[in-house]
Amino acid sequence: METTNKSLWSRMMRHRYLYLMVLPGFLTVLIFNYFPMYGILIAFKNYSASKGIMDSPWVGLKYFKTFFHDPMAFRVLKNTLLLGLFTLFWSFPAPIILALLFNELRNKRFKKIVQTVSYFPHFISVVIVAGMIKEFTSRDGLFNDIISFFGGSPIMFLLEPDYFRTIFISSGIWQGVGFGTIIYLAALSGIDPTLYDVAEVDGANRWKKIVHITWPSIRSTTVILLIFAVGGILGTDFQKIILLYSPETYSVADVIGSYVYRQGILGAQYEYTTAIGLFMSMISFVILYLTNWISRKVSDTSLF
Repeated sequence: METTNKSLWSRMMRHRYLYLMVLPGFLTVLIFNYFPMYGILIAFKNYSASKGIMDSPWVGLKYFKTFFHDPMAFRVLKNTLLLGLFTLFWSFPAPIILALLFNELRNKRFKKIVQTVSYFPHFISVVIVAGMIKEFTSRDGLFNDIISFFGGSPIMFLLEPDYFRTIFISSGIWQGVGFGTIIYLAALSGIDPTLYDVAEVDGANRWKKIVHITWPSIRSTTVILLIFAVGGILGTDFQKIILLYSPETYSVADVIGSYVYRQGILGAQYEYTTAIGLFMSMISFVILYLTNWISRKVSDTSLF
């Protein structure tokens, strides 16, 4: 045992600078991700700020049952799932397609300019993005000006449930597609250029090069990112939803995050919303585990 401890200590000292580099990230995760998990006890208690978490009376699964009997539960669950699925369907392939298009550009100067321009929206605050959307979709906004130019009648887009999901998803693609290509471009940069030269000698056109060389090179990266995306399917960007939705669009826009915000922050029902958050985290973990298991069986690529 003592020999093992000495061996472990010697390895740590040998790689001490690597451990020091890891330390800030480890402490950040520990402080901001693991220590707050102590607060999930609120979901099982009749929380009182004066008594504290430990001294508040235990109520078991009361708030979970309350959520399941809430008439709004089905609506917010359905909206969360549908919005997550639609976002995954449209948003996930977008950076892959854009990365493949970037990879086909031969003019390096033009390629760098286009890449840089596509990254910019990612760094715009969600508040600014929501403000831009409201401005463009208002009665006197750009979209209605175009509609009026072609003889149509103005539409109050953000007050119409039929348009909300389209606006939300398309604005998300615009904001994140460029930045999302970074990982795929990094994977593409590792492809040996001689493979393309050999394929060209064999008579392969651009499409065949993409199918037989480019795509296989980023397939494992795509699978890993898809697992993460499916695991986070219930974690819809509720901040932008809160900034954009209104009572008129609750039927399609009210998701778990916005419901928790109204009930927990505005309604001060901390125990109830903590229970909802814990329940959704458990569901997300199950989805992530099943997706990883299916990926491992089908493609031999997985997270764990």
